Amino acid sequence: MNPPSFRATVVALAAGQLVCWAALYYAFSSFVLPMQRAFGWSKPELMGALTLGLAVWGGATYAAGAAIDAGRGRALMTLGAVLAGVGFLVWSQIHSLPALYAAWALLGAAMAMTLYEPAFNILTKRFPERYREGITSLTLVGGFASTLSFPAAAWLIAHYDWRIALAVIGGVLLLLIAPLHAWALRGTPARAVRAAAHDPANDSTLHEALRERSFWLLTVTFTLYSFAAAAMWAHMMPAFAAKGRSEAQALAVVVWFGPAQVAGRFAYLGFGRWISARRLGLIVLAGLPVSLAIFALADQTAALLVFALLFGVANGLVTIVRGSLVPEFFGREHVGRISGAMTGISLLARASAPLATAWLLLALPGYRELLLVLAGVGVAAVAAFSMARKPVG
Repeated sequence: MNPPSFRATVVALAAGQLVCWAALYYAFSSFVLPMQRAFGWSKPELMGALTLGLAVWGGATYAAGAAIDAGRGRALMTLGAVLAGVGFLVWSQIHSLPALYAAWALLGAAMAMTLYEPAFNILTKRFPERYREGITSLTLVGGFASTLSFPAAAWLIAHYDWRIALAVIGGVLLLLIAPLHAWALRGTPARAVRAAAHDPANDSTLHEALRERSFWLLTVTFTLYSFAAAAMWAHMMPAFAAKGRSEAQALAVVVWFGPAQVAGRFAYLGFGRWISARRLGLIVLAGLPVSLAIFALADQTAALLVFALLFGVANGLVTIVRGSLVPEFFGREHVGRISGAMTGISLLARASAPLATAWLLLALPGYRELLLVLAGVGVAAVAAFSMARKPVG
């Protein structure tokens, strides 16, 4: 049986990304209040489960990348969807905090096996001439995950029960997404076999990449970016409240994140071929500190909308920049391990950001100063990126 075409593979993986991101990354917040009502646990106790999941995600990315480099991408992403389904089923039956944390340890591992990076690396290996197009398509569809997650979870909880809602999500992952991954990634396209044999000596191993200054500069770049962006996400609503904005007024601004993210990806899909990944990276990375500075210093609604658009576009395109630069700088042969090592460090920073900035806030006068500090972190990310150069030889 012939493997699926490029288009069919991308469509199937994009559907998987949409559901996996909606379930694994965005759904947690929809179940915080129902669990609080059921058990009386505090928000820090509940948020600890998500933090654990994010930390496991970061810690497992290298192993996931190594599996892809060894030719086990199909098994990895299929098993990842199965593990995600099992994690949701375990979550639906919890009665204690240790059980919740155990479920989220499983879900963190599933994140490392399914969310973006594995799909990017597999596309890079299977379709080396079109991987940028594939990566952009996946992120374009994945950008609608929050749009799917919150209404779907709210409907399930309202019409049934939070436990049933979790079980339904688990069933979708087990019965639909796992088979979809297995179908999309069967066989090896002939062009991938030919490409793999093309000058592999030019491709860096992880050991060689670790000795390159550019690897560490890119790692610092995306670690700093992830930290600042994650901190902003975690403190978004309190920061609006500190400006005297009501929840409704804040939502009228943040609702533009999604459209800006998707619009940026659409623009790249149409015009990205005429701009290098490096130049795009400088533009995208600069959007974060500029947007944070605007939010910190401005109070007018128009300025806050500019913040939302810049922040959304930057977050929408930074994933594409990271996914494109690793094979461009270090080749395709060991892209899984190299990308996994780099991404794992940035994910650990993402996991630590909400708590670290909460402590930092205790030492600062308020959110304005915190946001300016985060903008400075974003500037440092741009500086590190500007010094990174493609290795010679």
